[in-house]
Amino acid sequence: MGLMMRRMARRRVLVAGAATAGVAYHEGKKHQQGTEDEEAAGAEAEEPQAYAPPPPAASEPDRDPADELERLAKLHSEGVLTDAEFADAKAKELAALESS
Repeated sequence: MGLMMRRMARRRVLVAGAATAGVAYHEGKKHQQGTEDEEAAGAEAEEPQAYAPPPPAASEPDRDPADELERLAKLHSEGVLTDAEFADAKAKELAALESS
């Protein structure tokens, strides 16, 4: 009878160990799945990265309106600017000259 008791005790230990391992395995799977779900939800809700603001635009050096009109006339004579583009640019330069 002593031998039977030892076998039963060993069997209980093995069964209990297997049951514990099974429970731990399934809990681990649940935890992993929950973590993956949270990561997927977090990836969707991530805010865009904040980048440094762009550097300020280079200020144009003070230019002489006469020089600018000469440059526009040269571009117009070379065919880079159409008649309408030249007229618009010339009108802007003259308006800027009058406002300053």
